[in-house]
Amino acid sequence: MAEPNLRKAEENKNKTKVKKIILKPLIYSYSDLSGIPLLPGKNEFVDFASLLTRVKDEIDLIYVDPSEKLEGLDQNSNKIKTIFNSPDADYMIVESEQLLEKISSGNLTSGTKIGVYKKITSNRDIDEMKGFIDRFHLSFVIIDLDDWRIIPLENVIASLQNTGTEIFAVAKSIDEVETLFTVLELGVDGVIMSTNSEEEIVRARNIIKKSSFQIKIAEIKEIQEVGMGERVCIDTVSMLAEGEGMLVGNKSNFLFLIHNESIGSSFTSPRPFRVNAGAVHCYTITPDGTTKYLSELESGSQVMIVNTKGEARMVGVGRAKIESRPLRLFRAAINDDEMGTIIVQNAETIRFLNESGQILPVTHAKRGDKILVYSFPSVGRHFGMEVSNEYILEK
Repeated sequence: MAEPNLRKAEENKNKTKVKKIILKPLIYSYSDLSGIPLLPGKNEFVDFASLLTRVKDEIDLIYVDPSEKLEGLDQNSNKIKTIFNSPDADYMIVESEQLLEKISSGNLTSGTKIGVYKKITSNRDIDEMKGFIDRFHLSFVIIDLDDWRIIPLENVIASLQNTGTEIFAVAKSIDEVETLFTVLELGVDGVIMSTNSEEEIVRARNIIKKSSFQIKIAEIKEIQEVGMGERVCIDTVSMLAEGEGMLVGNKSNFLFLIHNESIGSSFTSPRPFRVNAGAVHCYTITPDGTTKYLSELESGSQVMIVNTKGEARMVGVGRAKIESRPLRLFRAAINDDEMGTIIVQNAETIRFLNESGQILPVTHAKRGDKILVYSFPSVGRHFGMEVSNEYILEK
C-alpha cells in the first residue's frame, strides 16, 4: 500500500485546475503589474500582434488593455481573454484594498474575475494575500518573487491550495516555467511570460501537455528471451506511490508503463524510489516533451513519472545504474496499427500494470495478458525531438 503522505499527494494532484499561459508584451516588461503601465506608441504593438496571431492556440490570456486595438489581429474571430488593471478585462487586477472594498459593495461586469498582484518578500505578505482572499473571495492572485526562491513559492501554494483561488506567478525566464508548474507536485495555475519567442511559448505549452498522457490497453502478443545485455535501473530522488512508473519502450511512440519497486518481493525489500526501466537503448519521455535513451539518463536528469490514469509529474534522477542482466522482449498491440516492443530485465521485480491497474511481474506475464501503455501516431525524431512528415519505420 502507498504511504499516507503519498496517497495525500495523489489526492491533491487530482484537484489541480487547468493550467494557463499568460502572455505579457515585451514592451510592458518593465511593469510589475502593480498599476496601469504607460501606454506604448501606436506601432509598438505590431510585433506583439504578429506573435499573437502565430501562437493564439498556445496561450490562454494576454496582459493587454481590452480597449487596445491590435493591428493585424482579428479580435472578433480570435477572441483571446485579457487580464489587466481594467473592469473591462476578463480578469481584473485590482490595485488597492480600497478599490476591492468598493467593488465588493457594488456591481461589476458579469463574468469578470477579480484578483490582486502581490510581491512576496515574507510570510507576512502571504498572510495578507490570504486575508484578501477570505474577505473578498478573489478569483485569482498574481505572485511575484524578486529573489526567486522555491520555499516562498511552496508556502504560497500550501497556504492557498484549498481556497479555490487560481494562483498565477510571474516567470522571469522560460527555465522557471517548468518548476513553477510542478512545485509541491501541484504547481501554480498559470505563468505570466514576457517574451517574443514563439519557441519559448510552445515549449511552455508542451510542459503543460506533458503533465497528462492518454493511457491505453494493449495485449501481449509475443514473449522472447534475448540473452544477456545491459539494463538501466533509475533511482529517483522522489518516493513513488503504488500505481506509478515510467513510460519506456523500443519505439518512441509506443511506451510501456513500467511500475516502480515500492512493492518488494520474496527476496528483496521495497525500494519506492526505483524503476528498473529497461535495456540501455529504450526510450523514455522527459518533461520538455523530448525522448532520451535510458543510457543517457544520469544524476540530475529529469524524467516523467506516470500513474494508471495518465497523470504525470516530473522527478529528478539521483542515480542511473547500468548492469548486465538476462533480458526478455515483449511485443504488444492495441490494434493492427498500434504495436510496439520493449526489452526488460527478466526478474520478478520488474512489473507491468494490467488493465485493472494491478501489477503484473514480467516473469508471470504471458501471451494474451492486457497491460497499460501509451501510444500515439508514429513520427520521426531527431536527437529526441519530433520531426513532422518524416518517413519512419521501427521494428
